[in-house]
Parts: sequence; C-alpha cells; structure tokens
Amino acid sequence: MKYIDHHAHMVSRTTDDYAQMALTGCVALTEPAFWAGWDRSTVEGFEDYFRQLTDFEPKRAAQYGIQHYTWLGMNPKESDNRELSLEVLKKLPAYLEGPTVLGIGEIGMNRVTTNEIATYADHVAMAARLHQMVLIHTPHLEDKLKGTRVTIEVLLEHPDLPPSRVLVDHAEEHTIELILEHGFWAGLTLYPQTKVSPQRAVDIIERYGPDRILVAGACDWGPSEPLAVPKFVMEMRRRRHPDELIQRVVWDNPIQFLRQSPRFKVPGTPAEGARSPMAAAQRA
Repeated sequence: MKYIDHHAHMVSRTTDDYAQMALTGCVALTEPAFWAGWDRSTVEGFEDYFRQLTDFEPKRAAQYGIQHYTWLGMNPKESDNRELSLEVLKKLPAYLEGPTVLGIGEIGMNRVTTNEIATYADHVAMAARLHQMVLIHTPHLEDKLKGTRVTIEVLLEHPDLPPSRVLVDHAEEHTIELILEHGFWAGLTLYPQTKVSPQRAVDIIERYGPDRILVAGACDWGPSEPLAVPKFVMEMRRRRHPDELIQRVVWDNPIQFLRQSPRFKVPGTPAEGARSPMAAAQRA
C-alpha cells in the first residue's frame, strides 16, 4: 500500500532506510527541522542545516523514487535560546521560499519555558503573516498535556491562521480530543519509547475515527523506526480493518492536509489548482 510519512528526520538516517521505505510503499515524506542532538551556537549553523534540508535531502530521496519536502523553523529544544532564536527568525522568511518548503516547523515547546513559549509565539505570528502552514511539536511525557494546552492557546490568538492549515503532532490519548475539537489536524507518532505504538495508534483511530488524523514514524538519530507506518498498516489489517480505511489514514489524509501547499505534488495526484478551475483563475 502506498503511503506518505509526514514526519521523518532523514538527515539522521542512512540511504538504506530510504530504500526500505520505498520498498514498503513510501512515495513522499516531509522532514521538519529539528534538534541535531546538540545545541548549535550560530545562526550560520542553522542556515547550513536549512540548505541541507532544501538542497541535498531531496536529491538523496529522489534516488529511491521518494519525493522529499521540508518544514523550517527554530526547533523546540533550542528555542529556549532567545537571542539565537531571534537571529534564526530573521533569516527564516528567505528560506521559506524554497520549492520544497511546505511551511514552518517543527516548532513548539520542549519544557514549556517562558522563552520557548515566546519563540513559538513568534513563529505562529510569522506563519499567520506570511500565510504559511504549520507543523507543531508537542512536549514529551509529563509536559504533554500542559504543552498542548499552551500550544492551542497561542494558536487561538491568531484567528487569521486557519486551523485546517495547522498540524499538532505527537498527539496521545489524553491530548487528541483537545486538538481535534479546535479544528486542527492531529499527528500520531509511532515511536518506540516516548510516543505511541502502532497498537495504541490503531486504538485511537478506532475510538475517534480517521478524520484529520495522520500517522508518522518521526525516525531520527535515536531509537526509532523508519518503517513505522507499514507496521501501523499491518496492525490495522490484523484487526481486519478494510483497506479503504487504512488508505484514508496513510494516503488520503496526508494528501488532503499537505496539498494545501501548492508546492506539494505527489505522482498520480493532481495539484490543487488542477482540481479547482476557480483556484487557478484566482492565481492568474
């Protein structure tokens, strides 16, 4: 079954992972900017990283027939450094013009500090001003509920940022209802330690249905699984869910969300403008 992984940190993975993902049906993925495992010390370091995401990784993915897109921003872990965050934010608009950049992300909070909230709020304001889509990281473990609440409070301060263009990622059983009831998209992260297993993700789909829910592996340099989405598919099939429902979660839903950016194009699916003559006329 074809699928799209909306959250994969491929700069930290080998080309073998691209090959395995392609063999299991991945045709496109999106890679949010994230923490490299250590705190960077200069804005130039972030600019080099942004160039890696927008120039090198799409070429590497293309060797395996996978289309690579990205999200850019100051990641939650380093956003506590306000001085450096403000420097990165000044540089960010130019990079958002890249042909494979879908929006701002992954942004949010790590420990829900005052500085992290301020940096996150700056990103949200920029997204509203520049009409950018947003991918948001919610904190791990004990900070999850508090961080999700603050995440949504800041978003609600910007009614000019449509909820349908915002993905609140790393949702869990105790936060997904809060995300969905405000009209945002919710991401389930199939991660072996700090997020949800394929089994828990299927439980959530069974309870809440498939509307505005995405699944992804968020594979990175730590313990993680680049084939997490196919394992979710296996669990869905084990429980005898129909292929139509599975396809909706791993294929139709990602396309519905991501194609709100005119830059997102998947082989075999028309661009938004091609589907809508009115939208095409408005662009002319």
